[in-house]
Amino acid sequence: MRALVKLALSLALLLGIAWPASAVQTGTPAWTLKALTLMEGPGNAYDVTGEVGAEVRVYVNRCSKIWCEIQANGQLGWVDLYALGFGQEPKPPLSGPELNLKKGGPGTVCLYEGRNFTGNALCVGTGFVVHDVLLRREDNRYSSVQIEGNVSVLLCRDRHFKSYCVRVNESQERLHGFLDNAVSSMRVY
Repeated sequence: MRALVKLALSLALLLGIAWPASAVQTGTPAWTLKALTLMEGPGNAYDVTGEVGAEVRVYVNRCSKIWCEIQANGQLGWVDLYALGFGQEPKPPLSGPELNLKKGGPGTVCLYEGRNFTGNALCVGTGFVVHDVLLRREDNRYSSVQIEGNVSVLLCRDRHFKSYCVRVNESQERLHGFLDNAVSSMRVY
């Protein structure tokens, strides 16, 4: 029994040496959007604990309403939430590519019960919104969408725009597998 305990302790010590705790990174990856001063707590009234440069990869441990505790270059401190970017690159929110989604009309969106624009259709224009297609007795029945003009449509698997949603900008002979015969809410832009 003693030999087993010694073996277990030796193994734990060996693993501890092979993989130090500092090698295991925890927290949510983020970027600093500008040079930041690290604070001891969530606010400017706390003492300064360090500094981090702009566009540095950091890890977020936790956040309050407007402050986040981060780890950066062996330092720990709190920074302004809005000075962090959570994308794949150090860019602020909503700074991604222009999506060029059609909106405002004129135009028409037609949802068809069959693939390749066949079967019964529901054709509507900009501003048409249905939070629950079931109330129209048309739930889970559309398989293709035809778009003409300067419009697009948001199609969602569940009512009230919950769950899986896709903004469709071009006609589709067959809706994506999660939406095929599964549209429960929609909005035309």
